Amino acid sequence: MSNENPIGLFDSGVGGTSIWREIHTLLPNENTIYLADSKNAPYGVKSKDEIIELSFKNTEFLLEQNCKIIVVACNTATTNAIQELRQKYNVPFIGIEPAIKPAANQSKTHKIGILATKGTLNSELFHEKAKNFTDVNIIEQIGHGLVQLIEEGSINSPEMTELLESYLEPMIKQNIDYLVLGCSHYPYLIPQIEKILPQNIKIIDSGEAVAKQTKSILDQKGLLKNSTNSTQFFYTNVNPTVLQNILGSNKNVNYLDF
Repeated sequence: MSNENPIGLFDSGVGGTSIWREIHTLLPNENTIYLADSKNAPYGVKSKDEIIELSFKNTEFLLEQNCKIIVVACNTATTNAIQELRQKYNVPFIGIEPAIKPAANQSKTHKIGILATKGTLNSELFHEKAKNFTDVNIIEQIGHGLVQLIEEGSINSPEMTELLESYLEPMIKQNIDYLVLGCSHYPYLIPQIEKILPQNIKIIDSGEAVAKQTKSILDQKGLLKNSTNSTQFFYTNVNPTVLQNILGSNKNVNYLDF
């Protein structure tokens, strides 16, 4: 495996670009390939077997592009399929899961909110992690409809505002002081969420931690890239417009019949 080989990332759509941004900011010299499986979004409503099958398919595409490490930039795919991926493929995997630990450790009210997909909140891995924080009340909320609106490019729509208010206001009333975003799509909603939350409630997502872990694993394996010229490729299996809009017009998005 060459250190010039790219970092591969996949998500059930455009949301994992929030993870890509953190990795690219920390490791600007690295080549990256991002795969958005928007045709099958959201993963959060699918069965565990379906999520595993889609994760295998995404991984095999990235391995065909000679990726040296794969970042599962999707909470639902991580919590439902990361163990199976590590068993099946001989490549390092970085997963992403809700950042319960920093929120629980820093909470003064001992009440934290978590906004995530059904697939993440119902997963065995999430429940195993949550068990470690018995002294904190974790208030869970499934973000029904949020991923679909983001995939449609409706981040700032009245419908999005209405949904977010309905999910967040009960948490506010229960006196949370941290909100954990448990889906890689949700960081794109932070400006909207900040308008709803009181200033004392802090928002935590996993992006920066995932970037640091990616760098650490590449360093351990001697796979950090040395040269400074880098390439960034983005693929989607639906109309590229939404992904293009989120990334900016200077990024080249390729349609993939996948």
